[in-house]
Amino acid sequence: MSLKNLSAINKIPKLFKNKLKNKRINKIYKSFEKSLNINESFIVAVSGGPDSLALAYLAKIYSIKKKVRSKFFIVDHKLRPNSTLEAKTVKKVLSKNLIKAEILTWGGKKPEKNIQSLARKKRFELLLNQCDKLKINNILFGHHQDDLIENFFIRMLRGSGLKGLVSLDKKNKTDDKNLLRPLLDQKKEDLIFISKHVFNFYVQDPSNDNDQFQRIKIRKLIDKFKGYGLDKMKLFKTIKNLQHSNSVVSYYVIKNLKENTFLSKKKDKLFLNKQFFQQPYEVVFRAFAESIKLIGKKYYLSRGKKLDKIISDIHYNRLFRVTLGGCIIEKVSQSVIIVREH
Repeated sequence: MSLKNLSAINKIPKLFKNKLKNKRINKIYKSFEKSLNINESFIVAVSGGPDSLALAYLAKIYSIKKKVRSKFFIVDHKLRPNSTLEAKTVKKVLSKNLIKAEILTWGGKKPEKNIQSLARKKRFELLLNQCDKLKINNILFGHHQDDLIENFFIRMLRGSGLKGLVSLDKKNKTDDKNLLRPLLDQKKEDLIFISKHVFNFYVQDPSNDNDQFQRIKIRKLIDKFKGYGLDKMKLFKTIKNLQHSNSVVSYYVIKNLKENTFLSKKKDKLFLNKQFFQQPYEVVFRAFAESIKLIGKKYYLSRGKKLDKIISDIHYNRLFRVTLGGCIIEKVSQSVIIVREH
């Protein structure tokens, strides 16, 4: 071991170091360190579940070893009567283990439908706000192997394409922020082990047994697949193979954006030339969506059906002027111009 690594390890508090001596935890940490692999400040999203608590422990050690700033945030959605008490309990447990966390609260009226999806969006919004305040560009989430598989089936039910099916990746970029999921290769049972061994605590979300939610139905369906020889490891391998295919398409999307667009920064205007639309459809579709997202300064992509219609109009050489994703999109001669809508 180098003197530099030895020095870093010696700075880890005894409380952490003793837990890290456990062979199973040490193995998970090494995998986590390799997976995260950044030398910049980051914030950590903590819910109180076993996955996020394990993430908090691993991320704290990482920040000490790498000498980078880390901030920890608990989001209180106020969707359940005891949510505030729960958030305070999680904060106290973390504090006892030398991890300082702040609570972010979702105020105002709560939705009656699509609750889980909207809660995730609000959590994301609150964390992005903290990134802006702290001038930090990296957010760590505790998504793990099971989440990857569940997301795959949810997207399949929506009729998603290749990109949508593998959308939960180790690194995504949104609004100039890096969304990092360094636990995506980890099994849930290993994260539960860390939470029990390190904190002797984790929150059990009652919604995890509620068949009212689509994710829970899918979770139970996946468990049934075992009886047909389709276990989680085979599903995980399938998703990994699809991710490799997705990387190939992404390469050509970036190439198309570089070679066939021109950005006028002064006027916040993007020009797409004729060759931009002469690539394979999936490449055109993705590059076009990214172009609108860039100029519209949105953290989400535009709806697929509307993009399909515009691409069809371009293919059949129809002139048009439409608004989409906070942009004005206009076909002029052989080019398409995208301008931010004011």
